[in-house]
Amino acid sequence: MSLLTQIQTPQDLKRLSTQELQQLAHELRQFLIQSVLESGGHFASGLGVIELTVALHYVFDAPNDDIVWDVGHQAYPHKILTERRDQLKSIRQKDGLKPFPCPKESKYDAFTVGHSSTSVSASLGMSIANDLLRTHHHAVAVIGDGALTAGMAFEALNHAGAIKADMLVILNDNNMSISPNVGALSNMVTKTLSNPIMQSLRSEGKRFIESLPLPHALELAKRTEEQIKNMVAGDGGLFEALDFQYFGPVDGHDLPSLIKILQNLKQKRGPKLLHLITQKGKGYSQAESAPVKFHAVSAPKPIDKIETKPTAKTYTQVFSQWICDVAKKDHKIVAITPAMREGSGLVEFEQHFPKRFFDVAIAEQHAVTIAAGMAMKGLKPIVAIYSTFLQRAYDQLIHDVALQDLPIVFAIDRAGVVGPDGPTHIGAFDLAYLRIVPNMVIMAPSDENEQYHMLNLALTVPHPTAIRYPRGSGEGIEITETLDIQFGKANIIRKGVDIVIFAVGTMLHVAEKAANALNATLVDLRFVKPLDAELITAEANKHNIIITIEDGVVTGGVGTAIQELLAQNFIFKPIKTFGLPDTFLEHGERHEVLAMAGLEADQFLKDVTEFKHTLMQHVQTPMPIGS
Repeated sequence: MSLLTQIQTPQDLKRLSTQELQQLAHELRQFLIQSVLESGGHFASGLGVIELTVALHYVFDAPNDDIVWDVGHQAYPHKILTERRDQLKSIRQKDGLKPFPCPKESKYDAFTVGHSSTSVSASLGMSIANDLLRTHHHAVAVIGDGALTAGMAFEALNHAGAIKADMLVILNDNNMSISPNVGALSNMVTKTLSNPIMQSLRSEGKRFIESLPLPHALELAKRTEEQIKNMVAGDGGLFEALDFQYFGPVDGHDLPSLIKILQNLKQKRGPKLLHLITQKGKGYSQAESAPVKFHAVSAPKPIDKIETKPTAKTYTQVFSQWICDVAKKDHKIVAITPAMREGSGLVEFEQHFPKRFFDVAIAEQHAVTIAAGMAMKGLKPIVAIYSTFLQRAYDQLIHDVALQDLPIVFAIDRAGVVGPDGPTHIGAFDLAYLRIVPNMVIMAPSDENEQYHMLNLALTVPHPTAIRYPRGSGEGIEITETLDIQFGKANIIRKGVDIVIFAVGTMLHVAEKAANALNATLVDLRFVKPLDAELITAEANKHNIIITIEDGVVTGGVGTAIQELLAQNFIFKPIKTFGLPDTFLEHGERHEVLAMAGLEADQFLKDVTEFKHTLMQHVQTPMPIGS
């Protein structure tokens, strides 16, 4: 690692020779492999952009030039070369490096990312700012890992081409998006077309042709050029149609060629797209052969932390089992996911029912509206989607689904606190943003058995229905053949006095310790919408203190809904709501993030006890029972 240890800032790259840069790329790849296999984190994507990262920081001048990494899975090598090498092993850990680029962490991170397909829009905005402010800086967007499948990316490309924005888009094509032929011929053509001398000749040729008396000479020349480029490049026509100057495809691991091409394109104005072919997982054979499996890796557990007993099923596995079970009985069941087949538990469904499985790529809006179209014709769509990604299709949820009151089931994975992926992936907002939508039904299971039977119930509900559940293992509860879950009805877990605790979903288990210690009544709400108004008001009338707990934002969440319900029924009692605070929580393990929010069992017991004691100090006479 002799060269890598000398790189403190991107400026240090600029004094290296081409041969030394190639050695640096080798060292960078080995360092990334060793570090991430030890610490865990996103793996294969970064290995595929080693040469690109070195070339970008050699040619451009970050942070003055803005390099926006789409999604951020690809940005680990960038972090290493921008003053964070020695911190990489802390990535995704509490108080360690953030999982994705973030300007608050480093001046070299041009834009906060986490959700895909934002890079072109952000870079376009930066390009416009550069022009208006006359800064002469460069704007570069690196998009890949399937991010080009989202409509937002094409909206930005269309706009950039229309206004002739001075920006460079680099398509990192690693077989997760488009993948045309690549070879020596296309490398040669791209280097030729991007050469300043060739560009000058092209401009002079255009002026000469325009001076000819032939009415269609320029159009004929343009078509001839496009045909020649398409013959050797394959996919340039799409981007040329959007008024981008297309270069590629080229070998994204050929560092000397990459440097030369980027140097040429740096001098050229207007919207440009460089199409690279890379191998996800490059340099690590297992990741090369299984890039999806090695998209991210977990850190090895210490010997004393390895569990020897069987672990409980995850909520994702329960969903996977359920959807396969019901699809065998009902041919109208279809599954839709926006590029989250593995994460949402649909691998087995696709294997058994390939014609009823629809991975629409990273296109959450399309996923929701295609489900609406299916439902209109009598199919029974199940949209498997992460909580944080459903946010991207909120308009479609309201206008295309809820407004038409379509019976679509939303299986919302990763609800609540997620953990190492940080604030861009936390499912903090779904309870608040779903409960205000008319016609929506929202269920939150407290364990695997409730989840399975809530999903069954959802298929019978003639309205759009969301079942939201967290990432990770359940409680180890066996799935029974039947379970009495009545629509819109809560379930009293234990009866107590003085205090009633209304718990949402798996927060029930956080609240159990406090309920037992304080002899409080504990209620599993089960339904967030509709709330069990009859039970909630009855229990509120019986108790002096009301507590709510949820793994969503307190602002506008379930606690707020219960306060509204009680106020409407003229029940005015001391009430305290527990949930995620009105801030973006940082990354860490799930239990660490829950602890940050005060949603850990011991802390919850302490806080409820303190609330009770504070009330007793402020109330001189016993509080009346009843409204």
